[in-house]
Amino acid sequence: MARTDEETPNQRLTRNVNELLSELRVAQAGVQILFGFLLSVVFTAQFRQASGFEKGMHLAAVVLAASATALLAAPAAWHRILFRGRRREEILSAGNRAVLAGLICLAAAVTDVVALIAKVVYGPVAMGFVGGFVGLLFAALWFFVPRVLARS
Repeated sequence: MARTDEETPNQRLTRNVNELLSELRVAQAGVQILFGFLLSVVFTAQFRQASGFEKGMHLAAVVLAASATALLAAPAAWHRILFRGRRREEILSAGNRAVLAGLICLAAAVTDVVALIAKVVYGPVAMGFVGGFVGLLFAALWFFVPRVLARS
């Protein structure tokens, strides 16, 4: 393929869509592992003994992981359905928004699961501290750092 500064607009769009779809593979693997874990937990004896609050946190994590799965897989589905219609620009634009929303859902799901584990093992105070720390870590690394890098 031509160098970036010599690309045609169509080549650039094709490369950008391919990069987006490649990046999704990383996030989708994490979501699939988390989702599988969350689905298996409900079939354990310990889950049956969990409090209503803990079951609610688990359900929230399941819904967030399912939402992340849908949002992160959407651009690949859109590409498969629309790629022959020369809709790469629309796929890229909508796909970028879907991926960002999917990453937010994934970060929230992981934060929820880690907070739930901290609550079950150490209690509600640990849940607040550990959940807050993990949520801030995701926010900093996934959203704040890129903004700082973009400014420099």
